[in-house]
Amino acid sequence: MTHIPPTQEAVDYLLLTPGPLSTTASVRAAMLQDSCTWDADYNLGVVEPIRRELVRLATSPEFANDYSAVLLQGSGSYVVESVLGSALGADDCVLIVNNGAYGARMVEMAQCLGLNHRVLDCGETARPEVQDLEELLIRHPEISHLAMVHCETTTGMLNPLEQVASLCQRHGIRLILDAMSSFGGIPFDIGQLGVEFLISSANKCIQGVPGFGFVIARRAALAACAGKARSVSLDLHAQWQTMEQQGGKWRFTSPTHTVLAFAQALRELDEEGGVSARYQRYQENQHTLVAGMQALGFEPLLPKEWQSPIITAFYSPTHPDYRFVDFYQRLKAQGFVIYPGKVSKADCFRIGNIGNVTPQQIQQLLAAIQQASYWLEANA
Repeated sequence: MTHIPPTQEAVDYLLLTPGPLSTTASVRAAMLQDSCTWDADYNLGVVEPIRRELVRLATSPEFANDYSAVLLQGSGSYVVESVLGSALGADDCVLIVNNGAYGARMVEMAQCLGLNHRVLDCGETARPEVQDLEELLIRHPEISHLAMVHCETTTGMLNPLEQVASLCQRHGIRLILDAMSSFGGIPFDIGQLGVEFLISSANKCIQGVPGFGFVIARRAALAACAGKARSVSLDLHAQWQTMEQQGGKWRFTSPTHTVLAFAQALRELDEEGGVSARYQRYQENQHTLVAGMQALGFEPLLPKEWQSPIITAFYSPTHPDYRFVDFYQRLKAQGFVIYPGKVSKADCFRIGNIGNVTPQQIQQLLAAIQQASYWLEANA
């Protein structure tokens, strides 16, 4: 007899998180079809168009032939580890920018994989200074790669991609970009920037569902990964070669339903007007949120010029009656799910601005926050 409890009645919460995030009904409906992982209708008809579209979104036609896309099962962190473990050989050394939990995770991966690496620790609420990076490159000529998170969702920090990419091009450094929370939501051209590997995930700004991530990389860089992988299942070169040679086939079982949802999400991104239109909506969400939160007495953690349109961290109220768990539950009861803080030296919480979310829904959230601010009621 099963001991699994019955499924609770579904509630359609608005997920104000950096992912998984709120998706459209049509993206969810795309998962109602079953697919065979080796069938040509799936691989040639779904996977291959996705790979081509990812390259098209990532760079201009001028550079498109230089790049290829690889899809890989698992969360975004699996794909980051696949790139680090496949791209770096015994004679390579990677400089990792660490100004948040996801930069720190790359450092942990490098340590676990036994990679030669150096680290620029900036602290969680500071951006990397290009001068500091350049000094490290000069001091350590063995550095061959630089790895950086574009949008560090620990705080909502948007790291200076253009300046760092320019530095890498000047010094002949190969750039690995964790664009997990920015690709598809912030316009940039990896070909112009000279990015060697871009890493992202299905359940972020493309607005799909969790289940796989992807790499958009120079073909020459992918070819150079041959024989370097430190894992069987995370062998990026082997995955790429299988997809290239067998028409979109995955080496191991494909997350078919997630891939179908992603294909639909890509169609909806195009219908919205592409990355630039989505960026404008996310920006409007974020500006509406910050203005409304400040009117309610909440202050953002980061200065405006460093803030991404992806997720925003706010200082927690200092009132002795405030408890994040109570605040969270009051908002959840009204249909809104927010995120706890992840900054070690500041008491804060976070609100995501991405996903199937409109400025009107942000206004509804602000009204819910005002109603959920129970610690203010104690002084009324």
